[in-house]
Amino acid sequence: MKQSLLVTGGAGFIGSNFVRIALQQLPEARLINLDKLTYAGNLRNLTDIEQDPRYRFVQGDICDAALVARLFAEEGIDTVVHFAAESHVDRSIEGPGEFIRTNVVGTCTLLEAARKAWSASGEERGTRNENDSKHSAARNPQPASRRFRFLHVSTDEVYGSLGDTGLFTEQTPYDPRSPYSASKAGSDHLASAWFHTYGLPVLTTNCSNNYGPYHFPEKLIPLIIANALEGRELPVYGDGQNVRDWLYVEDHCRAILRVLEAGEVGETYNIGGNNEKKNLEVVETICDLLDARVDPLSSGEPRRSLIRFVKDRPGHDRRYAIDAGKIRRQLGWAPAVTFEEGIRQTIDWYLANPQWVAAVRDGSYRAYYQQMYGGR
Repeated sequence: MKQSLLVTGGAGFIGSNFVRIALQQLPEARLINLDKLTYAGNLRNLTDIEQDPRYRFVQGDICDAALVARLFAEEGIDTVVHFAAESHVDRSIEGPGEFIRTNVVGTCTLLEAARKAWSASGEERGTRNENDSKHSAARNPQPASRRFRFLHVSTDEVYGSLGDTGLFTEQTPYDPRSPYSASKAGSDHLASAWFHTYGLPVLTTNCSNNYGPYHFPEKLIPLIIANALEGRELPVYGDGQNVRDWLYVEDHCRAILRVLEAGEVGETYNIGGNNEKKNLEVVETICDLLDARVDPLSSGEPRRSLIRFVKDRPGHDRRYAIDAGKIRRQLGWAPAVTFEEGIRQTIDWYLANPQWVAAVRDGSYRAYYQQMYGGR
């Protein structure tokens, strides 16, 4: 029986990269992309595969229970890869309600639709084990003819903030610090509850900061690339010493496919890039690479001269760092792209696709940018 994947948020940054790689690596699969097409969802991300007969795009909201149920019925969905989320911390501070609706209510809607479809198919197993054993579903495997999976894609931000040392593991207690990370923590707990309570074959991944092609330019790396090319100021929060672990988006997508293939249901897998960098270091690296690749600024100064430190955002976590040892040991995955290689590839993609950048930086984006950085 052919695999039928529902990918939510497949027109966004990580989702569109996953759709493309999944179609390449799963030649027998059918893929349904459900995306609301908010400001960060962009069908231009997928023009190269939109005519593939194995691919279907559906514009819709993951909170629309009737639509989601209809897709499960029409397509015989047996695999869900759930990317759809409001994800920008700044926006969550300005308007947390939409984050709760999409990330918490939307995830609940998907889990319920998946549970009902799975149960109706007669493949439900291990739903209410008397001892509430975490692996009750794993000890009652589903028929080989069909292998249902619900993979919930989350973030390392649910773990809170680290000091100068230490790493997030799958056992790190949750300590979200922003409305965004709190909403993602809530959705993680829902996914876990649907496994424990109903036995739904759920897997969760928590990733570090992604970067790469098709990244909407409100996030650090694409924002700095776009501004530096235009000779505009480069806003850096606080003192620029906040540390993130950077993961090339294609590495992340391949990790998700590996978890789908071999991950143990009910388990969480941290996915990291092994690339801890201070924000200021990332910005300076981009400046130097652009200085070497494109015409100099009209002033003749290096692009580092455009850096401007702006007022720090509330609750800004100081450091994230992922221990990805579990997925390496158990599933044999490790990142293949170094930061040095990945940032060069990312810059080259943006240089080769100026029309894409211009199209997404429309009037609404400029108004948002002015609100976030104009007065700081």
